[in-house]
Amino acid sequence: MISAQEALERLKEGNRRFVADIHNDHKLTRQSGFKLIPEQHPIAIILGCSDSRVPAEMIFDQGLGDLFVIRVAGNVAAPSQLGSVEYAAAVVGTRLVVVLGHSHCGAVHATLEELERPSESLSPNLRSIVDHIRPALEELGDTKDADALMEQAVRANINASVNQLRQGSEILEQLINTDGLLVVGAEYSLETGAVVFFDN
Repeated sequence: MISAQEALERLKEGNRRFVADIHNDHKLTRQSGFKLIPEQHPIAIILGCSDSRVPAEMIFDQGLGDLFVIRVAGNVAAPSQLGSVEYAAAVVGTRLVVVLGHSHCGAVHATLEELERPSESLSPNLRSIVDHIRPALEELGDTKDADALMEQAVRANINASVNQLRQGSEILEQLINTDGLLVVGAEYSLETGAVVFFDN
């Protein structure tokens, strides 16, 4: 098991390679030498958005078995996602959790629209995602700049999921306080491919 800080540095280095289009020779597919790995020892847990343009293994230039990836629209930390993170942290032993949001997130955009013009047309399942995101966005200041509002909303949503992981699970809280678990937020830019990690 590697430390959270070492794992964080590996992710940052991997993203720098991705942005520069310089990749490690990973074995991600059968054609490149796939083999069954009897145990998993991922360096990081990624709670990311389902958006097809944000594949964690690629943007961090990591290989098969390196990341424990949980993907859900809007990178929300609902109970099943919390349980998945708890499993990877407590059972598998991974010490870094990254909540990975991204620019122009559709789930965040849908929530902003719902706040501005409430709709009855959302399915109950889509509404549950919007309802998870809504509290973080309701606290945002008033701005007429749509791009600035979207950027603030994406970051507010990432931070809300980070806080949910840090304070919404006794298991994760204990691992944070006593066993070196680190939970951080990060934002992927669809425009540049770069990931910015948040200090808080």
